[in-house]
This record gives sequence, structure tokens and C-alpha cells, in this order.
Amino acid sequence: MIRNYIKTAFRGLQKSKGFTTINILGLALGLATCLLIILYVADELSYDRYNTKADRIYRVNEDLKLGDNSVQYAVCMPPLAKTLKAEYPYVENAVRLKNAGSWHVKKGNSSILENRLAYADPSLFDVFTLPMINGSPASALAEPNSIVITETIAKKYFSSINVVGKTMVLNDNTPFKVTGVIRDVPRQSHFNFDFFLSMSTWADSRSNEWLRSDYNTYVLLKDPSDAQKLAASFPALLKKFSGAQMQAQLNMSIDAFEKSGSFFRMNLIPLTDIHLKSSLSGELGPNGTTQYIYIFSAIAVFILLIACVNFMNLSTARSSNRAREVGVRKVLGSDRKQLIAQFLTESVLVTFVATLLAFTAAMFLLPLFNQLSGKELVINSQSLVWIIPSLLFISLFVGAIAGSYPAFYLSAFQPVDVLKGKLAAGFKGSKLRSFLVVFQFSISIFLIIGTLVIYNQLKYIQTKNLGYNRNQVLIVQNVFELNRQAKTFKQEVKEIPGVINATMTGFLPTSNWKNTSIYYKDATLDQKKSLFPQSWDIDEDYIKSLDMKMVAGRNFSKDMPTDSTGIILNESAAKFLGFNDTNKILYRSQGGKNTLDNVKQYHVIGIVKDFNFNSLRESISPVVMTLGENTGALSIKVETKNLPALLSQIKDRWKELSPNVQINYSFMDQEFDASYRTEQRTGQIFIVFTSLAIVIACLGLFGLAAYAAEQRTKEIGIRKVLGASVSAIAGMLSKDFIKLVFISILIATPFAWYFMNKWFLQGFAYRVNIQWWVLVLAGVAALFIAVITVSFQSIKAAMANPVDSLKNE
Repeated sequence: MIRNYIKTAFRGLQKSKGFTTINILGLALGLATCLLIILYVADELSYDRYNTKADRIYRVNEDLKLGDNSVQYAVCMPPLAKTLKAEYPYVENAVRLKNAGSWHVKKGNSSILENRLAYADPSLFDVFTLPMINGSPASALAEPNSIVITETIAKKYFSSINVVGKTMVLNDNTPFKVTGVIRDVPRQSHFNFDFFLSMSTWADSRSNEWLRSDYNTYVLLKDPSDAQKLAASFPALLKKFSGAQMQAQLNMSIDAFEKSGSFFRMNLIPLTDIHLKSSLSGELGPNGTTQYIYIFSAIAVFILLIACVNFMNLSTARSSNRAREVGVRKVLGSDRKQLIAQFLTESVLVTFVATLLAFTAAMFLLPLFNQLSGKELVINSQSLVWIIPSLLFISLFVGAIAGSYPAFYLSAFQPVDVLKGKLAAGFKGSKLRSFLVVFQFSISIFLIIGTLVIYNQLKYIQTKNLGYNRNQVLIVQNVFELNRQAKTFKQEVKEIPGVINATMTGFLPTSNWKNTSIYYKDATLDQKKSLFPQSWDIDEDYIKSLDMKMVAGRNFSKDMPTDSTGIILNESAAKFLGFNDTNKILYRSQGGKNTLDNVKQYHVIGIVKDFNFNSLRESISPVVMTLGENTGALSIKVETKNLPALLSQIKDRWKELSPNVQINYSFMDQEFDASYRTEQRTGQIFIVFTSLAIVIACLGLFGLAAYAAEQRTKEIGIRKVLGASVSAIAGMLSKDFIKLVFISILIATPFAWYFMNKWFLQGFAYRVNIQWWVLVLAGVAALFIAVITVSFQSIKAAMANPVDSLKNE
């Protein structure tokens, strides 16, 4: 029987090759898109799950509130890891990681700048699953100046992985002994380092300070259920180990500190939650967000639903051609169950073929999708284990769901009515089909509005006045490599024709250099009158080089010796402190005992206009600038008339001062764009998926237009004989669809406005408002697309020869 169903299904599909092709292509396009999104979402959800002990690994975070200032850290105090292991028997192990920044690594006579270095405790390989190819995991990072590198780095510098015992020279003069080679850290990791330096090399790692945060700290529990117990013990732990230091520095106990409204707390986050649910100060790398997972998952479901709706519409569009077949079958003894089985077989067969095409299309489109999304997704033997069963299930499920309505609809035809020519009223007679059109275009309009909103927000980010000018600013990184020659390099660069100005500091609006300090409004260091801002060391050229604006007071001057104790506030800091002019005093503890001898006094000499140095997702926070020497980078304001020649001269100056160290530079506007790469890629993906959803929806509308024209063929013929024009008939056939699109606009517009405000724009502290023209444009676009799609079938039907439709009457 099944064989007969399949054979009959093939014959039926071959009779209507056009409809069958459109049906298969629509389903294949929807399924291919859905598969790509599933791969993307699965990749995002897989972060850090390569660790065999992932369910028992937690990171310790820190929350600090001081007065009205609050900040959340992904880093903790230096002695926490060893203390947790010593104090709690259910803590199996603990490890610290500290981003080591950028180092030059010597290769032959040249040096290569590497950015993916971290200090790590010896317990790194016991906590995380980082398979070692060469060396001993137990002792690899035990000694100072030892280093573990990845397989790729070993091949890059030594052309071999058997390099244990060899020496690598970092920053020209610091030798490190290679004690291990590990497999490359999986890309699905919230940290992705190539070099792990022994933590004992970093002298600060032995510090016993409990009132500062520098180290990403992870604990491996003996049982996951112990996490709640450990988190509950943190208040007592802090009181025991940090209480004395807090008393010495702030003249108050932890209890008094919390009673004043401030707090100093720790919490745990599961390792597998870090990538999508954590965006704190001190993260080891950029993380994702669950917001985009929800958005893309919803798009996948919507596109699959649209594809299913198309199948229903295109199948019912053929109903009049199949009606007599159903009537004859019933007269010959077929019952309704057999007819339903026949039509469902056709549906599943079409879906199966579409699934094969979808899988093939996804394979070919995957490289393009990777380029668009910034991923490295692959379909390999491991992924096929779940992809093939999933596709088979989807094929059967979609086939059953999409084919259910046509099967029950067609099998319900009464043979007497069918054979007498009394068919259903057609398009107007089906409320379900009208609902499906509204459903499809509501989704399409929703996605069009979403795309326009995302585009406008990204454009706003690119053009917003950030409070500084990032254009034509060349950043030479790691000027500290020049040691005492750094100042000389700056002066020589400033003398090059085409250089407008230059400032030397690593604290830039687009950099990851961050530093916080506590300032007080009076010498008693009352934390109720405190400020917990970003604290940046800059030089006298900083404000001018970045085109920042002073709103009060003056800039630093090298001719003013008293500026060594001067500070410049941004507007947010001034507002927080209640300062509206200069000539104010701030105080800062120098550490140790909290006495007047250890308090340094600063005078406010200027207030600079607020500038964005964090993501536009965050509000501008207070910044205090002091005059100091920081050689993290040299930012050069340049003219762009002859940029290649200018770059060549800058490189020559560097090479003269440091011939063995390679210069590393970038442009500030490129660094700014890179920080919003996730949003840009999301916008591009959203546009592509929206376009696909619209194409699939138009296929459904095309099918319904064909159905409507097919049902009213004789009516059209009679109207033409009686003198109706082509335009009148085309308008008659189109108006029902246009009504449904209008209804879709009314339904989708408020939903889209709400969700884009609530789910997308609320994630930005600085955002556009959804203008009325965005909603109107989306509606007009949907209407235009619908008219073009329907008009093709309507005009074709209106121009048909009425003789062909009436000759059988």
C-alpha cells in the first residue's frame, strides 16, 4: 500500500511540475535558513562545554558599592584562590588567570607582537581541559619564567611541537623556558590564549591584599551542589580576611561599611554561563548575549512556519485540479483515510526532497554565512550525529504539519458536488487561508521594521558625537618597548610634516586599558562623600590631540609645575560631586594606615565635556584625569593628504630607536568599529534573514494568487466577454490580498515597535527613537512587494482568452 502511495504521489507531483518546483524550493529555502540558524545557536550555546568538568567549574565575581558608586567585576583579589582551596574541603581546586597584555616574542633577529598571553597558576590543567601534547601538566607552570604554548605557536616559532626545554625570549630580554605544548584552545571558549606564563613570574601574584581586584579566579567543586553552600559562605570569608585591611584603610569594619549603604560582595557564575550571561569589568574576552540567541531562534521558527504556510497555500491552489480526482476515487470506493494517507505521503515526499536540497544548500552557503557572522561553523562527522536525525524528524514533522490542511481539505470534497462542478467558493470562502496570509505578512512586516531599526541604530553609533574625534588618529601600540626613548619618539614624530599633534598614554577611549581609584571630597576619607571613577594618567597633549572640549577651567600645561597635583574631571564626575566649576579639592589615600600623612590632595583645574569610552550600551561613567607618564601607546593626529609617506616616516623613526622590535599600529576609527562588530554582523544577518523570509512569504502569496485566479477562471472569462478591462479584472483579483496586507500592517506594527524597544534598543544607553516613518516605510514596502507578487498572476489571468475558459460550458 505504501509503495502504491509513493508511486501515485510521484505521478501527481509530475503533473504539476511548476507548483511542485516552487513548493520544494520554498521549503528548501526555509529549511536551509533554519539549519544555518540552528548551527549558529548551537555554537553559541556550546561555549566552554569542551571542559570535561564544566558542570563543576565556577568563576568568582565581585560586586562593589561605595557610596553611590557601584561596579561589577569578573576579577577578584590575589590571595582568594589559595584561600578558597585551603578553607573549604568541597573546593577540589582553584586557579587564577590574568591577562598579560601584549608582548613581543623574538623569532630570529626580529620580534613579533603577540596579544594572547596570560599568567596562570599551575592548577590550570587540573581545572580546565587543555590536553598537553608535550610536557607534564602537573609541573609545567610550577617554576618562575616557565611558559606553556599552544600547538600552533610551537609550529610558528620552532616548526615543531617537540620544544619542551627550549627558550623563548619575550620583550627582548626576558627568557622563558618552554615546559609544555597543549592543543589549541577551542574557539568556543570564553578565553582564547596562545601563551600561558607561570603565575609565579608575576611578583604581584603573591600579594596578600584583599581590597583590590586583578585576577580571574575559578573554583573546581567536588560536587556541583556545593556551589550554593560556597556562595553563602562568602560574607564570613570576607569578614575574616579583609576586615583588618578595611579597618586600616577606611577606619571602619565591614559591618559598619555595609550599614552605611555600601557593600563588598562576591558571587559565583557557572563556567558555561559566562559567554552569554556575563559582561563585567575585567572579562578575559568579548562575550555574546542571550538577546541575539532569542532573536535568531525566533527568526528560525518564523521562517519555518512561513515555509509550512506556503506549502499549505500552494497545495490548496491545486485543489480544483485535484477535486475531480478525489471525486472519482471516492466513487470507486476509496475512503477518506486512504485519501488523507495519499496526500500526506505526497507532503512528506516533497518535504524529504526539500530537506535534501536544504542540507546541500546549507553546505554550500556555510562559508558565506561564516564570513557574515564571524563564526567558524563546520558540518563534520560530530555535527552530523545530531543534524541527520534532526533533519529526518523535521522532514516528517513539517511534512505532516504542512500537509495536514491540504490532506483534510481535499479529502473532504463531496463526490456529487465535485462531479457536478460545485466547488468551494474559492479564496473568499477560506478564512484559514486568509489567516495564513495575514500571519505570513505580519511576520514579514515585523522583520522589515526590525531591520530598519537595527540599521538606524548602527548608523547612529557610527555618526554620534562621542565627545572626541576618532578620525585621522593613528595609534602606535606598546611604546613602552622603547623604554627611555619613548619621549624622544614622541618629540620626533611631532616634528614630521603632516603630524598635527601626538599624545602618549594607553588610556584611550577605544582601548581596553582601564583603572579605577577612590577619591574623596574631604580629608577624612568619608566613603559617603567618595567617588569611584576611572583614573587615567594622560599628558598635556591628550585633550588637544583627541579634539576634546573643555567646559570649564583649563588643560594641563607643562609650564605649570603645580599641575603634578592637578586633575581634570569629565562632566559626569563633576556632576556626581556637585562641582560646577574648578578650584575644588579632592583627596586620595596613598595606602597603608588611613592617616592624614597618607592622604594626597588634588586640585581640580578643569572639566572636560563627557566622552564615550565604553560601549554605547553603557552610560558615561565618571573619569578623573591626572598628569602622568604612561607609555602604553602614542596617539598621533595626522593629516591624510599623503598618508603612506607619513606612515613610512613614523616607521623609520621607530626603527632608528628600536631596530629589533616590530612597530604595531592601528587607526582609532578602526578600533571603534571593531568594538561594535557584533552589532554590525547581527544587523547584516538580520537583513539577510528578513530578505529570505520575504521571498518565502511572496512564494506563498504567489500560490494564493494562482489559486484565486484558477477558481475564478470562468468568472473572468464572462466579465471579459461583457467588456471588463484588464486593469479592472486585475484590480478585482488583487483587492482581497491588499486588504489582508493592510490587516497585517495593523497587527505587526505595534508588536514590532514594542519588541524592538523592549528587546533591542533597551540594551543601549544611547539609542535612536523609532520614528513614525520607519513604521510607514515598512508597511509601504510590504504593500509594494505584495502588489508586485499578486499583479503578475492577476494580469496573466486577466489577459487570458475567455474562449479557453468558456468553451466547455
